[in-house]
Formats: sequence, structure tokens, C-alpha cells
Amino acid sequence: MNNKSFLTLHGYIYLVFALALFFIPDLIWPMYGVELNDQYAYFLSQHTSIFLGGIAAISLMLRDIGQGVIAKKLLIALVITNVLGVIITVYAGVKGIFVGFGWSDPAFFALLSILSFLQLKKQ
Repeated sequence: MNNKSFLTLHGYIYLVFALALFFIPDLIWPMYGVELNDQYAYFLSQHTSIFLGGIAAISLMLRDIGQGVIAKKLLIALVITNVLGVIITVYAGVKGIFVGFGWSDPAFFALLSILSFLQLKKQ
């Protein structure tokens, strides 16, 4: 897959989650076993959308990047971001915070980590 296709896919995946956690957190989080029981938890979900939306924006705005040093650094940053996602969501699952559908998150981040790493190897 070329950088444009990869970054477009990566960006839209993050955008969907950013929008979902901003607009419908009370529908999304219970599937993961997380209860939104007050306005502060609701806000923290929306706050998380800042970072997910930011990753989406970076991926989409730089999707026309060719191969080179900057593309390599961008892909390294995406690998790091997605590996952190694996670590944090596995922790949430092991601690019993994420249950049910929550175990899809480590798989999701692992898939994005692998895809990001494979794209990096092409640089």
C-alpha cells in the first residue's frame, strides 16, 4: 500500500472513533464495560476525541507525503502511538476496566501497529 492509501485509511479510522467518542460516548463506552456515570466522565470521553481527532488530522493532512525522512518519522510516530494504544488497552483489559467488546481495542491497536510498521518498512 502506498503512503497516501495507508494514511487515508489510518486517518479515517481515527476520525470515526474521534467522532463516536465525542458525539455518542454513552453508546460506545458501555460496549467496552465502561460506565459514564457523570458529566466529568462524559467530558473526558469528549476530551479524548481531541487526541484521536488530532491523529486523524495529521494522517489525513500528510497523506500526500512521498517516501523520505519525514515520511519515515511520521510512520515511526504512528507506530509508537499505536503500540501505546496496545499497552494501555491491554492494561485496561487485564485490570477488568475493559470487558466484553473492550478486548477488541488491543486487537484494533495491534492491527494498526502492524500496518504502521509494515508501511514504515517500505520507506
